[in-house]
Amino acid sequence: MHRPRKRFGQHFLTDSRVVDDILTAIQPRKDEHVVEIGPGRGALTQSLARYAGRLTLIELDRDLVSHLRRLYAQVEQVEIISADALEVDYTELGSNLRVVGNLPYNISTPLLFHLAAHASVVRDMHFMLQKEVVDRIVAEPGSKAYGRLGVMLRARLTATHLFDVAPDAFDPPPRVQSAVVRLNPALQPLQLDDPERFASVVTQAFSQRRKTLRNTLKGTFSADELVAQQIDPQARAETLSAAQFARLANSLTRRDGN
Repeated sequence: MHRPRKRFGQHFLTDSRVVDDILTAIQPRKDEHVVEIGPGRGALTQSLARYAGRLTLIELDRDLVSHLRRLYAQVEQVEIISADALEVDYTELGSNLRVVGNLPYNISTPLLFHLAAHASVVRDMHFMLQKEVVDRIVAEPGSKAYGRLGVMLRARLTATHLFDVAPDAFDPPPRVQSAVVRLNPALQPLQLDDPERFASVVTQAFSQRRKTLRNTLKGTFSADELVAQQIDPQARAETLSAAQFARLANSLTRRDGN
């Protein structure tokens, strides 16, 4: 039995009822390519290998990679990639990918950003995350949970909170509640002239949540420039939609001639 390693943020799913709930949400089929990030001990992997036509496993822990390779050595449709999920180019894995995983909480945000950048080859994603993170992903403008994470993901994805998971469903139990979220590529993703500029504007706007946009974006936009984009300089970042942030960032790119 592989012992969880703190440095990898490992909390292995052990509750078979939760596994069944995740499978019900995904409903993998024989004509589909599923990518599982962080399969761990394989609680979900066994069922995915049985129902999916092709299964790619991405695992960083070399001991677990060795175990998985022994387990699936004779299973032709299972591919195992020993790599950091943050460094994988998902466009090289194919198209119409169905991505699933019990993501380590310590890398969940950068990994979500990385995957959002590959949304063009993804059909959907189902992830187990810290509940607080899921709340931030699905939050609407004006709510306390709404912030940089939700805005950045909403530019390319839509999100649905599916169900919560108690700590005792894992080994070892995390100190927080977990939740499963479904992410789908947006039917009409926001037009971003410069994605890095968009990310920069969003980060700057949320750097001091209690201050108005006139103050947080000072030096980047004047009050008149905000008004020209139909944005109240006295508003706070948490009140703006992702589309409004996109409009601001695009105006900045065009103004600077980049």
